[in-house]
Order: sequence, then structure tokens, then C-alpha cells
Amino acid sequence: MTGYHDYVLCLIPTLVLGPIALSSVVGLPVRVAVAVGGAAAALLVGHAMFVRGPVTRVAAENGVVGESSAVVNDAPATVNDSSGGGVAPSDAD
Repeated sequence: MTGYHDYVLCLIPTLVLGPIALSSVVGLPVRVAVAVGGAAAALLVGHAMFVRGPVTRVAAENGVVGESSAVVNDAPATVNDSSGGGVAPSDAD
């Protein structure tokens, strides 16, 4: 089954080589055709990476689309001491 990123991989060389081939028909300098094709390919790659970035199937099923599927706990670490003595944090002032 072909997806969006498969089409992107096919379009990259097409966007680079297409304007070069058409430059002889249109009369456009090859230098300009390479710049136009390269810019279009770069925009397509940027869109495929950052706008419609690839996600894992598990992340998509869990509703995590467009974000990293890694779970990060930003809560500070705590010490569970049932004796009641507790330990003072080392960075306390």
C-alpha cells in the first residue's frame, strides 16, 4: 500500500530533474531550472518531515499524531520514605 511518504520519495527526483529537462524546451537557463527544482524538492521534503511527519501505527491509534510517541514524565523525582524522617533535597537553599 502506497502512502504519502512513498509519493514524496518518487516526487523528489521528478522535481529536481523535471525542470532541467523542460529548460531546454522552454529556453530557461539550466542554472535557474536547478534552483527552481531544488527549492521545490526542499519544500516537499520539509512538508513531509515537519507538517505531515511520519508517526508509528501505535501512536496514531492512541491519538498521538504530530507528537513524539515517547512518554516523558516531567514531574520532579520524589523519595517515598515511610519512616517520616525524610531526606532533604540536595539543591534546597
